[in-house]
Amino acid sequence: MMREVVREAKGKHPMTIRGLVMALAILVAGCATTSSPPGDLIRPAPSFAKAPATQGPLAEMARRIKVRHGVEASGFKALDGSKDALEWRLALIDSARSSLDVQTYLWYPDNVGRLILERAIRAAQRGVQVRLIVDDLLTVGMDPLIVELENHPNIEIRAFNPWRGRDPGSRIAELIAEMERLNVRMHDKLLIVDGVAAIVGGRNIGDHYFGLSHAYNFHDLDLLGIGQVAQQANGMFDHFWNSEWVVSAQNLKAEPDPDIAAEIWQQIQSKNRAAAELSAFPREVRDWRAELIELEPELRIGTSMISYDEATGKEIRQRMIGEMLSFFESATKELLITNAYIIPYERGIKLMQRLTDRGVRVRILTNSLASHDVPAVNSHYKEWRDDLVNAGVELYELRADAAIQSLVDVPPVHGKFVGLHTKSAVVDRRYTFIGSMNLDPRSGAINTEAGAFVDSPALAADVAALMERDMSPENAWQVLLDEHGSPYWVNSEETVKMQPARSGIQRVMDLIFKVLPKEYH
Repeated sequence: MMREVVREAKGKHPMTIRGLVMALAILVAGCATTSSPPGDLIRPAPSFAKAPATQGPLAEMARRIKVRHGVEASGFKALDGSKDALEWRLALIDSARSSLDVQTYLWYPDNVGRLILERAIRAAQRGVQVRLIVDDLLTVGMDPLIVELENHPNIEIRAFNPWRGRDPGSRIAELIAEMERLNVRMHDKLLIVDGVAAIVGGRNIGDHYFGLSHAYNFHDLDLLGIGQVAQQANGMFDHFWNSEWVVSAQNLKAEPDPDIAAEIWQQIQSKNRAAAELSAFPREVRDWRAELIELEPELRIGTSMISYDEATGKEIRQRMIGEMLSFFESATKELLITNAYIIPYERGIKLMQRLTDRGVRVRILTNSLASHDVPAVNSHYKEWRDDLVNAGVELYELRADAAIQSLVDVPPVHGKFVGLHTKSAVVDRRYTFIGSMNLDPRSGAINTEAGAFVDSPALAADVAALMERDMSPENAWQVLLDEHGSPYWVNSEETVKMQPARSGIQRVMDLIFKVLPKEYH
């Protein structure tokens, strides 16, 4: 049983199960019958976040920001490197005094997943109220662990858009019967502590997102915020927590068992202490006040808005795509975009053309085929590649051997290649977006997505510098068109006329996925 509950994820491609689900979705699309959440599952009474904490280092920092800069202000830090991103999550969790809320799409049972889970349990053991919302897509085999966590007096877990069946066979049958509903996934990511500190961005909880996978690792970007932004994040979390699309872990049929709970806890602790991959991180709860004191003068002050697609009633109200396009349209001088998955359609091309026609400099970084973890997206993105360049966009694609791999991988781990997972944008060196929103049909019309829009010239300057670094020839190919209109790729070492790829197999997959519908990637 323990191998099922805390199974190793190392060496497994994180997209494998999702890829199977999406492939089945394509095959049975004609059988879809409903897009509403299941109505026959337990939904507890509505509950809401605690009032912001008044004690502790995070609360004290938030109070100083409020006094110096006003009630609407927050202090922000862009979390660029993988090590920083995980360390600051641990720092916030270890510093929690009253509440910890985590909302995530994927939570893998690997080194990062176990480490964050242990810290969350430790927080609950010292009296912190822990609430977890996890998308139910990849929870196969995890029910015993979920039940034991739910049984803790200070931990409550809810699942977004759950499967009724819990074993793989039942899920496949259910997918065939209710594909339209089960294709809707909660892609949002939030971590909120004490109602005064939050992290929002694109990282799921798993090794690939924090530089600890030996296969490959994602370059990503999060936003750490102290102050009013955490209250905005709490509003989003409470919206999902009380949504009809989210149900209680009490629906699971497994029964709490003290022996299983003790075994799970022992396994989590022993694996965390034995994992060489975690050697750069503290395995025990620690006092982070020294790091927080150093952080405070580095924070970029600004105001923010947390925006998200709403899971309202039986519908998903897609707001993010319109807000993202309006954000881009607001640029008067410059627009910088870094986004992992881009399929712009004619609407996006026309928007870029309008911007460049009025003198806005537009630069975009996305994945190359070589850096892609989902070749299916590249198969449809490349249809629009030439159109983007013809519209006046300076287009860049991440190198699989990017120099920033030194920031992406955390020693002793060295992945085989780097992939791009960032979703960020900067307008006119003043406004910044960081979140979960890809620029593709799935994010725009199927998933729920979220992100933070921040008005802070200092933060915008920081993020713009990171984006320009990532677009440099050491990290990316620039896509250009020759005199015949054919694309070619230039980096710091070479110029090529065929899109960069890691292997011939990848090129074959790119051709195969060309025939599949864009909406299901």
